[in-house]
Amino acid sequence: MEAEYAFNSGFNNKYNIVTRKLLRMLSQDAGVSISKISKEIGLSRETTRNKLKKMENEFGINYTIEIDGTALNLADPHLIAVKFDSKPDFEKITSILEHSYIPQLAVSVKGDYSMVICAIATSSREYAHWDKSMQIALSEFGVDWRSSEVIHRQLGFFPLRNELLDRLQIAQKHKDILKALNTNSRTSFHALSKQIGMHPNTLVYNQNKLVEMGYIKHFTITMKKPEDVSLMSFFAKYKPREGYEDASAQARQAFMSDDENPLISRYVLCAPLIGSYDFFTIGAFDDTETAQSRDVEYHKKLFKKQGIQVVSGEIDKVLLGRLPLRSVDTRKEYSTIKWTSDSV
Repeated sequence: MEAEYAFNSGFNNKYNIVTRKLLRMLSQDAGVSISKISKEIGLSRETTRNKLKKMENEFGINYTIEIDGTALNLADPHLIAVKFDSKPDFEKITSILEHSYIPQLAVSVKGDYSMVICAIATSSREYAHWDKSMQIALSEFGVDWRSSEVIHRQLGFFPLRNELLDRLQIAQKHKDILKALNTNSRTSFHALSKQIGMHPNTLVYNQNKLVEMGYIKHFTITMKKPEDVSLMSFFAKYKPREGYEDASAQARQAFMSDDENPLISRYVLCAPLIGSYDFFTIGAFDDTETAQSRDVEYHKKLFKKQGIQVVSGEIDKVLLGRLPLRSVDTRKEYSTIKWTSDSV
């Protein structure tokens, strides 16, 4: 099934191998040195530095960190599919969302629903209160609000806003470092120490401490969506019956199948859910037709006995937060996932 599913993406093949290798290196370690990059891709340090600056502008690269919400005692993420009965005023909706630190990502969508929100709160009670208040705030648009709790993430990560980090119950010095690295994790120790008013040696010690405590999982990047990529979101609902585990195993093989050194990973985010839906995916495809035939129809065949239902939509615009677009080794990332709720 894996070989049958595998295919090459035009958006990945459009860019040369140097560009794709560089994005892979930055995705896996945003702090990788110019010397190591130049040695790996076979260019001079000066050429590498110029190439990097050009790519930062072209792809809207944001150097950031992958944060472990469980280690910081955050509530499990929720993914919400929102459909409006009337034409939504996304400018007004964005303004409403910005007043809270709980929504980490909000995107407008063209398809079976109008918007997707990723929400993370400091407690389950806090999320419940926000959930109800948002439905009331958006009720003028005739909102159909379907929320699901993330069990664990299989691929990808949830970029957090600094507004949420401000609410963490941790030492202020650690909070300051997390926020600074979340904004730009490639900042030098010297510049970072001046920015937050901390001696460089003290900064190094405390940053290492954050890694040791598990608050920081990886130094990585996010990117803006390339113009020639169709970024599709999918929510799935099914009734587990005989053959479910076999179908799930085959589906996982599909998620791990990718182009060699992709510009961005074909599967940006994969997460089992509990609630309105059972699974969520963000996938990068050449177009909506390819997404339908290569993803939706494929999984409908796999989960035919399970009576799977899939709703989907193409991500149109980022209203709040950052898309978790990057280039990673999906097989390696998938194999290191802890299959418990603490892997979110």
